[in-house]
Amino acid sequence: QLQNKILVLTICAAGIGGTFQYGYNISIINAPASYIQRFMNTTWVERTGIPLDSNVILLLWSFTVSAYPLGGLTGAVVAGPMAIMLGRKMSLLLNNIFVIIAATLSGFSRMAKSFEMIMLSRFFTGVNAGVSMNIQPMYLAESAPKKLRGAVALTSASFTALGLVLGQVVGLRELLGGEESWPFLLASNVVPSLIQLTALPWFPESPRYLLIDRGDKESCISALQKLRGTSDLSAELEEMLAEQAAVKGQRAKNPWELFQNPALRWQLVSVVVLSSAMQLCGNDSMYFYAAYVFQEAGIPQDKIPYVVIGTGSCELITSVTCNMIIDYAGRRPLLLGGYIFMAGWAIVFMVALSHQTQISWMPYLSMACIFAYILSFGIGPAGVTGVLPTEVFDQMSRPAAYMICGSLLWFNLFLVGTAFPFIVKSLAHFCYIPFLLVCVCTALYVWFFLPETKGKSFLEISEDFRKQNFKTKTRAGFYKGPEEIKTTTL
Repeated sequence: QLQNKILVLTICAAGIGGTFQYGYNISIINAPASYIQRFMNTTWVERTGIPLDSNVILLLWSFTVSAYPLGGLTGAVVAGPMAIMLGRKMSLLLNNIFVIIAATLSGFSRMAKSFEMIMLSRFFTGVNAGVSMNIQPMYLAESAPKKLRGAVALTSASFTALGLVLGQVVGLRELLGGEESWPFLLASNVVPSLIQLTALPWFPESPRYLLIDRGDKESCISALQKLRGTSDLSAELEEMLAEQAAVKGQRAKNPWELFQNPALRWQLVSVVVLSSAMQLCGNDSMYFYAAYVFQEAGIPQDKIPYVVIGTGSCELITSVTCNMIIDYAGRRPLLLGGYIFMAGWAIVFMVALSHQTQISWMPYLSMACIFAYILSFGIGPAGVTGVLPTEVFDQMSRPAAYMICGSLLWFNLFLVGTAFPFIVKSLAHFCYIPFLLVCVCTALYVWFFLPETKGKSFLEISEDFRKQNFKTKTRAGFYKGPEEIKTTTL
């Protein structure tokens, strides 16, 4: 299928220091939570002689956790200008600086007796994830041939899931999750970034970026030859030149210009709806519930971390499956199916939670729901959402579109992380009602408004959306009158 191994290796080199870091850094913070909180307290006692109140420790811990999405938001905002000025590949390479700073800070935090260094480290880790979540799918989708574009861009989601699982494994007590080794666990994210710094420079820049943004046809052809091997490039080059002609004389757009442009209305609404839904659908909150549900199902406390690895593996298996079928099934069916199934499982999960204590087999049903919910998320929403901004926006709008998507993704991650404990408190067993509504509304949006992009060139997709954006004008005949009159003015 992929005649050229260079494309496969490019995917791996971009992924290992890219979205892999996002998943890895989300999961490595869970294992040492109690040790870090104890470290905060002992450090404070050493400084002032007074122990910290448990509420203050909790507050400091929530600052540490929320520094990550805050960094992610910052990364998402700087990713657009980086992608335009430095190029896709160079941005990914320079992005590793943030991880190296973060690993140094967290690795030496215990030695320096400073928990503030951990907070700062989490912020820099977030910046790295924010940049890579935006630039990696853009780089890969622009480098892939049309018939494999979905599968190649979707590898970003597979690397996120792989990072999640590996983070859970490395965080086990037997490896780096013990009380003595937590600084090494937090600093272990430097390894993937060193791998990327060694590997990625050998691979080409995005051919589309070289031709359309830089106007460098020679480098574009050379990059295409490396990525495609000896296959005939004339058709693909012709398509890129047509795209270059379509955006000729334009400069890269700013995010606010996308909101002002009526020709991009439905593209923007689509990515805003889907990026928001990806975090607001409650998938990450399932991980929050996992330990409690597994405990209720009678799994011994010390075995729970191993079962939690199973939930991460679920997401990995489905995102790899989704990779294989996206260019056959299309984007719409995967998104629709994912959100419809999630809505169904959310209902079953709430029923199971409310009868947890009355019926003996209910904890097993809620356990099955957790796995099923994560599987449904992995098969569609997890991967397809990241592919869409590349497909529905042209070369000049794409970086700005990713800035908007990324900012929404991180803001909503922060929002759900902050609000979920309160939702659980007020709605108890019915805490999944808001997530259920999000899943149902998103499925309806996809059904009625999102066109299929499978196997189409970027220009064909733009044409589909152009019809949608200007549908109302062409329907209403009387609008044409004033326009025609205007053109006759001297």
